[in-house]
Amino acid sequence: MKPSEETIKLFQNDRFATENGAVIDEVDDHYAKCSLLIENRHRNAMGAVMGGVYFTLADFALAVASNWQEMGHVSLNSEITYLAPAKGERLTAEAACVKNGRTTGYYRIDVKDDRGNLAAAVTATTYRVTK
Repeated sequence: MKPSEETIKLFQNDRFATENGAVIDEVDDHYAKCSLLIENRHRNAMGAVMGGVYFTLADFALAVASNWQEMGHVSLNSEITYLAPAKGERLTAEAACVKNGRTTGYYRIDVKDDRGNLAAAVTATTYRVTK
């Protein structure tokens, strides 16, 4: 479903991601789809999308998927595998919860280009911070 204005406003505080162009496209129970338009500032010296762009977008999708209903989940561990250079003009990251435990969660995040090619795969463990 489309993100509410409240959700969008909440994650505008994730300034590194949002100031680099990341936006929330969809949210659902332990799921988020985020994207960004690829610009020249996202490219490395070889003209390809910089690895940190894939990771930033995936990390943002993870944050939204794990926190949009209740804040307090942080990334404990993340692993990224770069599979292919992005083609096209937009990257999309879809984060989905594989396992939601009492204090930890396990997510898979796929980063694809706008042609549907899987450019990077990320797995991440989240931790629920106690208050």
